[in-house]
Amino acid sequence: MKEIAKVQGPPEAGTIERDSELSRSFPFSPAALFIPVISLLALVILVFFVSGSPARTLYFFFAGPFKNLYSFGNMLNAAIPLILGALGVTVAMKAGCFNLGGEGQIYLGAFVTTAVALALPRFGVIGAILAALAGGLCSGALAAISGFCRAKWNTSELITTFLLSTAVIPVVNFFVTGPFLDPETSLQSTGKIAQTMRLPLILKPSNLSAGVFIALAAVFLVHIFLTRTKTGYEFRMAGNNELFARYGGINTKFNTVLSMFISGFLYGLAGAFAVMGTYYAVVKEFSAGLGWNGLAVALIAGFSSPAVIPAALFFAWIGAGARSAMQNTGLTFETASIVQAVIFFLSTSLLIRNVFSRRRKNFNG
Repeated sequence: MKEIAKVQGPPEAGTIERDSELSRSFPFSPAALFIPVISLLALVILVFFVSGSPARTLYFFFAGPFKNLYSFGNMLNAAIPLILGALGVTVAMKAGCFNLGGEGQIYLGAFVTTAVALALPRFGVIGAILAALAGGLCSGALAAISGFCRAKWNTSELITTFLLSTAVIPVVNFFVTGPFLDPETSLQSTGKIAQTMRLPLILKPSNLSAGVFIALAAVFLVHIFLTRTKTGYEFRMAGNNELFARYGGINTKFNTVLSMFISGFLYGLAGAFAVMGTYYAVVKEFSAGLGWNGLAVALIAGFSSPAVIPAALFFAWIGAGARSAMQNTGLTFETASIVQAVIFFLSTSLLIRNVFSRRRKNFNG
């Protein structure tokens, strides 16, 4: 009977204290600050092994993205989906959830946005807004399924988000290469959206679009939501100690579904703005890697919404630097992939360590 009372009663002071300490150490860890440093050291070492002129290669890698407006603008443009994707990860993590379905959610959001935009070419800006919202809502619904399964049956969202993402990609591929395939292009892509539905370019001749302002606004809104609203407070409480939040009267099951929906919605917007600001169509599997990169960016940022901006810029700079070095030296683009793989390996290793550490302490407490 004492054991039953212990389970059913409110959490003890010791449990609350332990979870308070844990909330200060999770999900952010000071070790995340060393991830960029270690990855850059790996880059320098790698360049000395694979390049015949390492000094010249490193110069173009580090300075190349800043040499002209074209390279600089493209680097900033590449950071837009990373910012939105990292925000999606951050919202879910603050509520104690883990969204690993970013790949499929970005791809689905991009496709739905394109499909709606192609169906409403005469609606101009209104049609563009509706298309982006449709893309975000569909991706949000996809992520919310995993949130519902966790709330209803305690199914691990780590597994369900990944499986649903993996399943939705070939479905989108079928539509992109089938009913929506553009016969006038040699690419496997849909038709292009109308000019009136595209985001304006702001740093020509680069691809940087007004989507960068939307991404920055999203960072501000997410930060305000998480730190200044009742629902955001409930997210953070549930993320720190779900048992304590439940006994405090917070509907943790509803918040699980809601946080996953918002996470997927932000991922969907990343896909929507990639179409409306950069590609103007859905190229088959164009989003490969973006979801995982968003996760790495979020971890480097310590799951702090304002810190997502410099973390995304760092990740985008790695890719832009590799392109610059590839164009001016004999460096291959795979070098950037290796460096990004190092970042992702370190990020996911830190994430897994923190996840299991937190769950083990919660279980023991």
